[in-house]
Amino acid sequence: MTRYLLSRAGQAALVLWAAFTASYVLLQLLPGDSILIKFQNPELGLSPQQIAEIRAYYAGASPLADYAHTLLGFLTGSFGYSIDTGTPVVERLAEALPETARLASAAFLLAVVIAVVIAFAASYSPASWLRGALLSVPSLFISVPAFWLGILLIQIFSFRLRLVPVIGGSEVQQLVLPVLTLAVPISAPIAQVLARAIDQVYAQPFVPVIAAKGASRWWILWRHVARNAVLPTLTVAGLTLGELIAGSVVTETVFGRAGIGRLTEQAVNAQDTPVMLAVVVLAAAVFVLVNLLVDVLFPILDPRLKGAAA
Repeated sequence: MTRYLLSRAGQAALVLWAAFTASYVLLQLLPGDSILIKFQNPELGLSPQQIAEIRAYYAGASPLADYAHTLLGFLTGSFGYSIDTGTPVVERLAEALPETARLASAAFLLAVVIAVVIAFAASYSPASWLRGALLSVPSLFISVPAFWLGILLIQIFSFRLRLVPVIGGSEVQQLVLPVLTLAVPISAPIAQVLARAIDQVYAQPFVPVIAAKGASRWWILWRHVARNAVLPTLTVAGLTLGELIAGSVVTETVFGRAGIGRLTEQAVNAQDTPVMLAVVVLAAAVFVLVNLLVDVLFPILDPRLKGAAA
């Protein structure tokens, strides 16, 4: 088990390094000059020499030296300074991260609830047409653009029904529509995989044996089928949770929330490469850590995998 954990941790570190390197190279290839965009403004009164010194500070002596310096900074928890505001990138992330964490965690929990309800309702449906209709719901959810869904929810629940205020309101009221906007699309893959896994487990030979012993369909579903169907669903749920930071960009922009998504939008508009690099690495770190946790939970949930992990 120790070797399994070390192997997974090594793979996670390699993925993070690859994400950092690819992001660093791509950001350096972006057209335009963020230093000139920010500092070559007559109102600032900076001389060409001062602008050159600022560029030298952010660019470093050479691309390779700057890459090594930036990588060392990330390893030590120093992400540099924002070109747009001049403040440490760590401070900007620390201000935005709690807002996104609340939104992402609430959206993920709601997405799991929606997925479980759809999958189990479809499995227990007495009519084939109802089952088909329920199984088509995830395809509808995943095809709806997040920005359109957010605007539609604002139009219905805020302007028409006046149930959720757009401006003001409590923290819970301000979370309702963004959470729903983010949860609906990400619930679709979880529901699809869970429903398919339930069907596959129902086809196993042990299910008729348990039913012949007098067990009810609900008992079989919750006690035996769901336990075996959770493993593939857990993998998809881990992938979905890792994508929530990326999904929050559109949602937070639509609802004007000051989180990682809004910070990303501002950094892209200002070509603030230190902030963009930090956001990409943060999203990759969340993705890798969540999937590492899923890999660790697999042998615990399924004893058959303990031998392979040993």
